[in-house]
Amino acid sequence: MTGSDGPHREPGSDVRAAGSASERAREEEERAVEQALALVGGSGGPGRSGGSGERPSRSRDPRASWDSRDEDLNADRSNDSHTGPSSAPHADRSSGSDPYDGRDSDLRDGRAAPAPAPEQPPHPDRAFPGDPGKTPPPSWDRARAVAARAGRGGPSPTIRLPLDRALGHVLAEALGALTDLPSFDTSAMDGWAVAGPGPWAFEAGAGLLAGRGPAAALPDGTAVRIATGARVPPETTAVIRSEHAHVDEARGLLHARRSVVTGQDIRPRGQECRSGEQLVPAGTVVTPAVLGLAAAAGYDALPVVPRPRVDILVLGDELLNAGLPHDGLIRDALGPMLGPWLRALGAEVSGARRLGDDAGALRDALTSSDADLIVTTGGTATGPVDHVHPVLDDLGAELLVDGVAVRPGHPMLLARLSPDGPYLVGLPGNPLAAVSGLLTLAEPLLAGIAGRPAQDPYRALVHAEVHGHPHDTRLVPVVHRPGREGGRDHVAPLRYNGPAMLRGIAAADGLAVVPPGGVRSGTEVEILDLPWAPATPWTEGCFT
Repeated sequence: MTGSDGPHREPGSDVRAAGSASERAREEEERAVEQALALVGGSGGPGRSGGSGERPSRSRDPRASWDSRDEDLNADRSNDSHTGPSSAPHADRSSGSDPYDGRDSDLRDGRAAPAPAPEQPPHPDRAFPGDPGKTPPPSWDRARAVAARAGRGGPSPTIRLPLDRALGHVLAEALGALTDLPSFDTSAMDGWAVAGPGPWAFEAGAGLLAGRGPAAALPDGTAVRIATGARVPPETTAVIRSEHAHVDEARGLLHARRSVVTGQDIRPRGQECRSGEQLVPAGTVVTPAVLGLAAAAGYDALPVVPRPRVDILVLGDELLNAGLPHDGLIRDALGPMLGPWLRALGAEVSGARRLGDDAGALRDALTSSDADLIVTTGGTATGPVDHVHPVLDDLGAELLVDGVAVRPGHPMLLARLSPDGPYLVGLPGNPLAAVSGLLTLAEPLLAGIAGRPAQDPYRALVHAEVHGHPHDTRLVPVVHRPGREGGRDHVAPLRYNGPAMLRGIAAADGLAVVPPGGVRSGTEVEILDLPWAPATPWTEGCFT
């Protein structure tokens, strides 16, 4: 006979013995499955469903279906630790690979395979895969919010810097006008100051020049030469531009070639601002134009927030500082990249320090730093030489963000070494994954420390279907393109967007924030501009 909960049995003692052994094995297997499902919150199976005892199918339980994918997720989670080809990224320390990032190699001329259908989201109480005691990582949006809030956690100090040293800092206070601008009525053009109706009598001579003291009141029916920026005499009706005037030297009269309007080409006192009026709000980055305005308003120094100080620690024994990769050693791509990138975000950065895979050296470097932020590269996963987590535990650091639901770069972290100590942003070792960590955690943290206001996000159309991770945000390098024949401007994704690749980001002027499940062509996506993004679209040559 055939039973729903046992093997097919034949007559005969040998067959019965074999059947009995097979049945016992089957029962043990079912008990093992039941225990496994209990650990992950699954249901069904013998003794639970009340059914026939049929072996439960994992695909029938959404949570069990999610957990069946965790093997790939665990392998993928380690993929952003020091990995990459010999062209620049850090050496591979895991056997995992990201099946989702690999799909973008299919992007050709703006085409991509259809975005996968969204999968079942994780159960809210499910532990993070690979670590039964660890909760799932926060979403990309939440991680950025945590970083921004951490940067704004305390009052920003204020220093006063002379104008020639204030460039790039953030104003700690609003910039108010110290005087009226202009502080007196001035001529906006080279020409003639006239009073009353014409023609106007004039006297030969140089006239009124900029920088001279006040002139006598101008009698009605008279004119005087005047230079741009010169103080306008009292009782002046208007300024006539030189090209709009006809001078009759013989008769000593000035005629206007065009009608004269009262007040024309005169900059009245206070036209730009009145004394005490706010010129620039606090939190404004001091640009060359802000410096010029401050100087015009009478400032010699500006109240600014000190730039955040950043130390960079490059981890990994496999890294070379020069020459071609060889014998399993590869070039360090992050050391040369991070310093300029962080300076573009408004930080003062010390030279990158190479520590290798040395937990003691890492601990000493963290405890001796006087920076506001320490940025490490690599070592954020759980491999045998990934020392960042153990060292942070040893120091009693507070983990504010431990992993982020974003690809690439999910093993990134944000910690505070002590209540009054520096922050640490741990970046994955893969170059594009490190860029993801910079934009996700370091940029909003530094903006908060420096007193910069949060940037308003903006969205743009993406031309091409872009794959998404089933449950994580993806950051994909894009380039801006102008619309054709009155169409809207848009962004196009770049091909080389794997976690170990820099070729795409080198050609990009932004990163598209792709939600879980991907986006179709013509969808609007949030864009993160790069600090040096050009003001006008440009083409990326061979990079698409």
